[in-house]
Amino acid sequence: MLTGDVQYIKGIGPKKAEVLKKEAGIETIEDLLYYMPRRYLDRSDFRAIQDCTVQEIVTVAGTIRRSSIAGARRRFLEVVIDDGTGSLHGVFFGGINYLQKILQPGETVLFSGKVDYYRHLQMVHPDFDFLDEHSKVQSINTGRIVPLYRSSEKLRGSGFDSRGFRRAIRQIIDEHLHEVKDPLEPALLSKYSLQPLREALFALHFPETAAAAETARRRLAFNELFFLQYYLALSRKHIEEESRPRGGVTDAAAVSEFIASLPFSLTHDQLHVIDEISEDLRRPHPMNRLLQGDVGSGKTVVAMVSSLLAAGRGRQTALMAPTEVLSEQHYLNFSAMLPDTVTVTLLTGSMSKKEKTGIYRDIKDGSTDIVIGTHALIQGEVEFRDLGLIIIDEQHRFGVEQRAALRSKGENPDLLVMTATPIPRSLSLTLYGDMDSSYIREKPALRVPVNTIALPESRLSGVYKSLRKYVSLGQQAYVVLPLIEESEKIDLKSAVNTFDELRREFPEFRIDILHGRMPSAEKEAIMHRFKNHESDILVSTTVIEVGVDVPNATVMVIMHAERFGLSQLHQLRGRVGRGTLQSHCALVHPDDIGNDSKRRINTIVSTNDGFEIAEEDLRLRGAGEIIGTRQHGYSELEFADLALDIDLIIGAREEAKKAAGSLADAGEALQKIRHGAVHNSILEGIRHRRILSILS
Repeated sequence: MLTGDVQYIKGIGPKKAEVLKKEAGIETIEDLLYYMPRRYLDRSDFRAIQDCTVQEIVTVAGTIRRSSIAGARRRFLEVVIDDGTGSLHGVFFGGINYLQKILQPGETVLFSGKVDYYRHLQMVHPDFDFLDEHSKVQSINTGRIVPLYRSSEKLRGSGFDSRGFRRAIRQIIDEHLHEVKDPLEPALLSKYSLQPLREALFALHFPETAAAAETARRRLAFNELFFLQYYLALSRKHIEEESRPRGGVTDAAAVSEFIASLPFSLTHDQLHVIDEISEDLRRPHPMNRLLQGDVGSGKTVVAMVSSLLAAGRGRQTALMAPTEVLSEQHYLNFSAMLPDTVTVTLLTGSMSKKEKTGIYRDIKDGSTDIVIGTHALIQGEVEFRDLGLIIIDEQHRFGVEQRAALRSKGENPDLLVMTATPIPRSLSLTLYGDMDSSYIREKPALRVPVNTIALPESRLSGVYKSLRKYVSLGQQAYVVLPLIEESEKIDLKSAVNTFDELRREFPEFRIDILHGRMPSAEKEAIMHRFKNHESDILVSTTVIEVGVDVPNATVMVIMHAERFGLSQLHQLRGRVGRGTLQSHCALVHPDDIGNDSKRRINTIVSTNDGFEIAEEDLRLRGAGEIIGTRQHGYSELEFADLALDIDLIIGAREEAKKAAGSLADAGEALQKIRHGAVHNSILEGIRHRRILSILS
């Protein structure tokens, strides 16, 4: 049985099984069968011993002529093989007593490894297999494309290095592969040029060629992506099935009046997204929409219109932002721009108990239409009279649980999640497969693209000269650093040291410092001073990365730019260029930096397009690092490569939606999946426990 415990595999037992479970998450035979090699080593290059060249990695076959332990200070096993053209010595420093027992004269073996020369041709610790057809060991370690597996020190200590994994996996393939049932119909396999599941599993571990290994990975990636999308599609369908008819009609006139009152014209993209949201709100089931907009593209106005639409139906809106600075900024903007008929309230964790008590009362009795706040919105004391719309700003800062907690405070509330960090298309389809997507790519007409340059630290005096020029003209500047205080281990300029240096360099300017360790009240006071032009230069860490809007700030200096990721650099640059003046961003880096750092910096210099930057960020860092810890499960996809598999993602999503749409009761299907009770369906044969652990 594929669900059988791995401890019953010959050579494993309870103790080794416990290590496999703890170190690799392997509990069942099926888990081991799906254990993805981390990479492959090509050992298919067979050579006659006489043709071997030093430093080459080759495979040779020969008969053991001598096997003996030698060495005075450090004992080693020396195994001499001969193939008729010459001899080669295999040298082993570990496990020599065991190896001497099995590597006996007369045995025919394969040796694979790097050829060396010390008095004679040799390989140090070659991988080996026996060629004698009566031997219990098959040729799985040499003479072929060989898989290498992730193996911790504890795993290796229990015999599970790559060699141990190959041995165990070969055994279960021989004994259990026939039990694998393919969940996909032959027609579907043909449509996407996918091989049968059994063939894929065999080729995953023992491919004939590198191309065969990639073909196997793609088939297993499709399975993985299909099930994720199927689960998300079922979840969405279930929400729609459970939705009750929603009363009230949106006030289109109020929205039109609001748009007409704005001191600027909305872009085509903004108007299109507003139409999409308006259509969503007319439907009987809740909106579930992701809004992606590059920095400075005008998502906040769309959020305001959405709130007006909700208020027109007599329902409340909750806008949750990741920081108090951003929450307060939203509150000020909403209060200033929305009509007086709409009541806006701010709720943050730093407020006094008395303040919060009054706000809780207003939320519960419906005195407030729009509540803007931080995580304070999901506290138990917060009760809404009728929560109809949830807007989550900078959604990547929040976990699934936090979004669910806020959603539970209303009955079928609409959900709009916004991000100023564009998400690569493949990642968006995977992470948000259950959501409709909207995009704002256009920038407001009066926005001028930020001029970006990169300079080595040896030219820092020139940067300071330009800084003095623009600040003397009445403009403001940010100077951003990756550290708060100097570290003895890392040679980086700290925010504190730079703050002191800038005060000496520019005694005529008002300079403040801002970082995450400060109390919330102090941070807010500093941002108020900067926004009101009571300070000229703000030295900061990445606490100003998202949402801070000071149109008069036109200069961004990022020290040690090589220490930041692409997305972070783009977000920091987005703090300037928010007015009508030409803005500038200087990326300062050490004179000598690595190729990856150069590539990141060159990308930022060459484009202002956040969507283009997001795709490059995915290629450079991979999905795991981009997703981060809050959504960490999705970075644990074993087979799918989100930088390469966009075609598989689109195909899996399409097929999953069809499969979910054909079910009469999505809720019942979800319960079966969650309890591992799916039988005789399209999901049979897919590893429920593994995928569900990612989704939970």
